Amino acid sequence: MPEPVGGRSALVTGASRGIGLGIARMLAGRGFSLTVAARDAGRLATVADELRCLGASRVVPVPGDLADQAYPAVLATSHRDAFGSLDCLVLSAGVGTAGNLADFPVERFDKTVAVNVRAPFLLVQECLPLLRAAALAHPDRGARVVALSSITGVHAEPGLAAYGATKAALNSLVETLNAEESGRGVSATALAPAYVETDMSAWVRDVVPAEEMIPVSDIVELVAALVGLSARSVVSRLVISRAGTTGFGA
Repeated sequence: MPEPVGGRSALVTGASRGIGLGIARMLAGRGFSLTVAARDAGRLATVADELRCLGASRVVPVPGDLADQAYPAVLATSHRDAFGSLDCLVLSAGVGTAGNLADFPVERFDKTVAVNVRAPFLLVQECLPLLRAAALAHPDRGARVVALSSITGVHAEPGLAAYGATKAALNSLVETLNAEESGRGVSATALAPAYVETDMSAWVRDVVPAEEMIPVSDIVELVAALVGLSARSVVSRLVISRAGTTGFGA
């Protein structure tokens, strides 16, 4: 199997903007080879060029829509063909949607579940052999999955029933993955922040100003720490609240 020139490799979804882009930049700076995923092929190609300049020895852009049930397998196969194993899977892509439970459209619910739950589930399934291979090759550090969840998956938030339900499911997926795979050196962490200063949070800036939101750089710092841990440490969930709040809401 091919070996990443930079040593370690990662697959990052939602890599063209926001938190996913911040994480991809950090990993590139640490010399990771990368498979990056997002819907916009042109933007993703530009991001791939930037990541190479930042230090990634190889970057494979694989554009596509995670609402497409076939796409996770395409991503995993592309990464396997390029790198052979996978040290870090970053599940950053997601759909943000708001609306009261009483009249939430089922079509929007189905799309939210497809992107926020089904796609991560399928991608973890497809990538497990690659993650196990990396953990077997480097048992001291193992392999990591980092999933971008939300504080709404831990503490209920009015108007975010569908979104919060999918993030609660993602939290459960991470915990079960740890129960099944951490003994093999593959562990996962769900990061559950309150509002982060990204495009996805623009809709609520009249209530929560951007300067009161969590900076993307703080989430990136946490991911950097997670990928530096040994295989003996498992962190299932990290909840990140905003300063000046009770810590139980977005």
